[in-house]
Amino acid sequence: MTLAVRYTAARTLDTAPARTPAPGPGEVELAPAYVGICGTDLHIFHGDMDARVSTPAVLGHEMSGRVVRVGAGVEGWAPGDAVTVMPLRWDDNCPACLAGHQHICQHLDFIGIDSPGAMQQRWTVPAATLVRLPDSLPLDRAALVEPTAVAVHDVGRAGVRDGERVVVVGGGPVGILIALVAQAAGAEVRVAELSAHRRALAAGLGLTAWDPAAEDVPALVREWTGDAGADVAFEVSGAAGGVETAVEVLGVRGRLCLVAIHPRPREVNLHRFFWRELTLVGARLYDRSDFERAVALVAGGTIPAERLISKVVPLTEAPAAFEALEAGGDVMKILVDCTDEAEGAAV
Repeated sequence: MTLAVRYTAARTLDTAPARTPAPGPGEVELAPAYVGICGTDLHIFHGDMDARVSTPAVLGHEMSGRVVRVGAGVEGWAPGDAVTVMPLRWDDNCPACLAGHQHICQHLDFIGIDSPGAMQQRWTVPAATLVRLPDSLPLDRAALVEPTAVAVHDVGRAGVRDGERVVVVGGGPVGILIALVAQAAGAEVRVAELSAHRRALAAGLGLTAWDPAAEDVPALVREWTGDAGADVAFEVSGAAGGVETAVEVLGVRGRLCLVAIHPRPREVNLHRFFWRELTLVGARLYDRSDFERAVALVAGGTIPAERLISKVVPLTEAPAAFEALEAGGDVMKILVDCTDEAEGAAV
């Protein structure tokens, strides 16, 4: 019997024994090492996704770990292999899949939301979801591959090009990763973020960060760009004010990439879209090429993952970690250590 972190009701998590099914044909059993807590997990914790999530639900999809056992017919994987998981299972039959967009399948199983996730000591998943990690990459840093893949996909969706000027509204983990990926693509980047701690972290990574509570961000962008406006803005804050800022900073034919999950409809200045011929694109998940690029960025040090990790807690302290993230403060990314040694559990 192993341990798992489970969501049971709004603002209620527990750590309970869990029985892991043996890997069937085409499946593998993993020993998760580190699992990151992300914004979607917090939405679940708040009860915002109760219509979708079946309780008790094992959370977590930002992970790294090692293969323990392989099921029948699985080739290319062996016990001990270091892996992360692209947590998507699609049907291959819906219109989205048939058009080549499997990552946004109309009947998508997002593993860790729609089915049991990684925040447990043993986890059985389809072998097709595995992404290989280099042996040189520490597993705690590798837990940031999944959110980095989000950032890679977002920057690709926005079509960021060398020399463009980019504003990232919201300097949480995904916002900072977007800024770093865009910078690696040759863009000049600015970050708008309310938290002084996150602005300081961004500055330590070589990014310029502005405080939208104390500074006129659109005016700063006009000064920075010679009154042209930004080429691309990413809305990563999830706040109404963030949407307003992201639209306002864009220049003629600028592109707004919507990344954050907005739980309710927002007012948008559509006249601005008309007047400047702006473009809005959504960016939801990622595909395998995004994941492979993310592995290379983290392993190569372009993404300094270790500097984004605020804290590592054992699995039994995960419920308290959710509360700490909810409270805000000087926190960026919290990882849950799911290793047997961290818990002292018999497996």
